[in-house]
Amino acid sequence: MSTVNKNSRREFLKISSLTTGGLLLGFSWLSAEAKAPVVVNEAAGAAGGLGFNSYLSISTDGTITILSPNPELGQNIMTSFPMIVAEELDADWTKVKVLQAPLDSKFDRQVTGGSGAVPHSWKLLRNAGATARFMLIQAAAQRWSVPVEECTAADGFVIHSKTGNKLGYGELAEDASKLEVPKDVKLKDRKDFKLIGKEIKNVANNDIVTGKGLFGLDFHREGMLYAMLQRPAFGTKIKSVDDTAAKAMPGIVNVVTFKNNVAVVGKSTWEVMKARKVLKIEYEKEGNIESTADHDKLFKTLLDTPTATVRRKDGDTDAAFKNAAKIVKSEYQCPFLSHSPMEPMNFFAHVREDGVELVGPTQTPGSARQATSKLLNIPENKITVEITRLGGGFGRRLKTDYATEAAELSSLIKAPVKVIWSREDDMTGGSYRPAVRYRFEAALDAKGNMTGYRLRGAGINSGNPTREDNFPSGAVDNLLIDSIEHVSPITTGAWRAPITNFLAFAEQSFFDEVARAAGKDPVQFRLDLLQKAKTTPVGAVKYDIDRMIGVTKLVAEKSGWGTKKGVFQGFSVYFSHRSYVAQVGEVVMKAGKPVVKKVYAASDCGQVVNLSGARQQVMGGIVDGMGHAMYSKLTFKDGIPLQKNFDTYRLIRMKEIPEIETYFVDNGIDPTGLGEPALPPTGGAVANAIFAATGKRIRNQPFTDDPLFKAAAPKTNTKLPKSSFQKTKKA
Repeated sequence: MSTVNKNSRREFLKISSLTTGGLLLGFSWLSAEAKAPVVVNEAAGAAGGLGFNSYLSISTDGTITILSPNPELGQNIMTSFPMIVAEELDADWTKVKVLQAPLDSKFDRQVTGGSGAVPHSWKLLRNAGATARFMLIQAAAQRWSVPVEECTAADGFVIHSKTGNKLGYGELAEDASKLEVPKDVKLKDRKDFKLIGKEIKNVANNDIVTGKGLFGLDFHREGMLYAMLQRPAFGTKIKSVDDTAAKAMPGIVNVVTFKNNVAVVGKSTWEVMKARKVLKIEYEKEGNIESTADHDKLFKTLLDTPTATVRRKDGDTDAAFKNAAKIVKSEYQCPFLSHSPMEPMNFFAHVREDGVELVGPTQTPGSARQATSKLLNIPENKITVEITRLGGGFGRRLKTDYATEAAELSSLIKAPVKVIWSREDDMTGGSYRPAVRYRFEAALDAKGNMTGYRLRGAGINSGNPTREDNFPSGAVDNLLIDSIEHVSPITTGAWRAPITNFLAFAEQSFFDEVARAAGKDPVQFRLDLLQKAKTTPVGAVKYDIDRMIGVTKLVAEKSGWGTKKGVFQGFSVYFSHRSYVAQVGEVVMKAGKPVVKKVYAASDCGQVVNLSGARQQVMGGIVDGMGHAMYSKLTFKDGIPLQKNFDTYRLIRMKEIPEIETYFVDNGIDPTGLGEPALPPTGGAVANAIFAATGKRIRNQPFTDDPLFKAAAPKTNTKLPKSSFQKTKKA
């Protein structure tokens, strides 16, 4: 049994199985119905064999445990999930514990990605807590021989309202376990929430800061081997391998060539890393070998091609542009980016005759099992996956390549092995954010109204780089959105807020251009378009107009939009992953160069579960969005990334992080996700603020490649026209 398994099993027994037992309520993630309760004691053999989809347990000392299925990569899910259960249970939060579940086919959506964990499980978790609360109240009422209606619950106790008698949940657990599980229970009214919406510290903080938290790199199995792989440049394949020198190095057990990889296997990471450096590998061309210079030429061809895929067409754009009083046209470009999580890729695998054991940091444990099953032709029910804590992911760990590498290598060497990627491996052999270029065109009438809109997205391995049903669709009478893709050997994949992370920057910057060309305030310009989409919509839209208007007005109010002196502001608003975030970036000039000093953010993500976690998500998204927009890029020469580590791949530094002020819209709806939505608007808010300060429009990322940041900027008058919002505020 692995270290992770032993710790989880021991902790569950400690929490859930004291002395004579307690209430273990299994609840389904496929429906909101709770399953039959079970009395658990240590002799019964722990929870692993009970066969529930997930568990809510109450031990005789009143401790409450939830076995959490979703991988934790810093999004605070292992705090938010138990908060939801504890709220409906009316639990004493100090007695709530949570454990990471291994992969189990009985769970539904055991995935961290798409900002979907809390939205998916919100009602199911609430129902589980409310069901247990009802059963505990019922058990107390029976013991006291009083009507259930006279009993309430609070802070881990059931209280009889007339006498003041109370019993702890631990005292009632066994009695409750003997009752029939109700099919329908009443959930709390939002006004009665005591935990949800409050600031709650991450339940894993102590383990993380004391080194007890197990990340993938921390996992160790006695007798396991270590391996590192040498991967080819994109577009090449192995021609020959001379591993003589590597095999002769101390601690090296084997050198294995499989598929297009060469794996050095040994007794320690350091020995393997040293031996890999003396490999002599000759490569040959296989398909295209591409460089960034090739991509620059390619983008021009793609944007000019007549054969793009039409994503949405409303009205007659040709006529709108023919009759326009003014036309605004711009192109924006975004480079490849590395995911660069703090913890590089790693995974443990042990392929045995009776099955496969996988352990490591994955956002999609089910996909890792499925891919391993297909690769090794082993039934999925013979493959176990244990999930460690993840040292970041940002979409990189949605892929399974690093897990299947470990599984395939273990099957070849007939031994347990842990494959570890270095930072250089992570940057040069990874999966990147696609590079994309956009061409925007807007037609304006004599009054400055946008009568026509065209967008073409050209991407490298990007799929559809547009979101054709998002804003401004529905708000423009004549609209054409199309796209075209180049298929490249350079591997790409989901990068935090896929597509929208770069589309939002380009689109929101272009809207700023159009607003100024129309002689309108940028905030008011968007509000006018949103109002048009609300009153006279053109076709269907996938965004909620009122929610977008709400965050727009809120951030404009909180930032004092257009009323400050000596501070230059830029606005951006975006809808992604079911949620809405509007931002105002503030820039000041220092030594002739723009410096981002502050970002205001207004978010509508529905009900906020943990205010502390929500703020961290928004602030982290802003830092991530600003840092990558301003500093980061990945370029290629002959199929090889030129940036291999943080000395050449620039990330934002602590001293460059601006002050961030966050606000949340309380609209009474269920949670809609927050892991990604705060990132997309940031690049646009910052770029638009830079323009307000300098008169210089930055259309390419990273911003620091622009001459503006290499020399003093000229003073330019970029005064905004008054908006109706400002007039209303003054009135």
